[in-house]
Amino acid sequence: MNEFLLWVTGNQALLITIGIASAIVFVASLVSLPWLVAIIPDDYFMSKERQTSRWKGKFPILWLFAFIGKNIVGYLMLFAGILMLFLPGQGLITMIAGLLMMDYPGKYSLERKIALTPSILVKLNWLRSTVNRPPLKTEQ
Repeated sequence: MNEFLLWVTGNQALLITIGIASAIVFVASLVSLPWLVAIIPDDYFMSKERQTSRWKGKFPILWLFAFIGKNIVGYLMLFAGILMLFLPGQGLITMIAGLLMMDYPGKYSLERKIALTPSILVKLNWLRSTVNRPPLKTEQ
């Protein structure tokens, strides 16, 4: 126990920095959530198969950089979320956000299954209504 207290005393600046970063991530996630839900096209979950990005055909190099950058940020968020399970912060939410940013097989069907769960769909549509966006369409 004394070693732990000694470590905490010696690393106060690090712990303060981690606490501030945690608070910033928390506030940023609360502020950005309605906007992120609002930019989902209302027909995004109608198809059982994910539609190809329009950017991929029109701007393949730009799409590739965005794809790589999005996956790097997703992996960093997943790693940070794992760390936040032991450090101050919202680890599970950060891990979920990281998983949603990364691309992997079966991701769309998992997103669709989660988003179309009635209790979650109600909350997503409520968030969309707060920014005057139409509700998500669910049937084909």
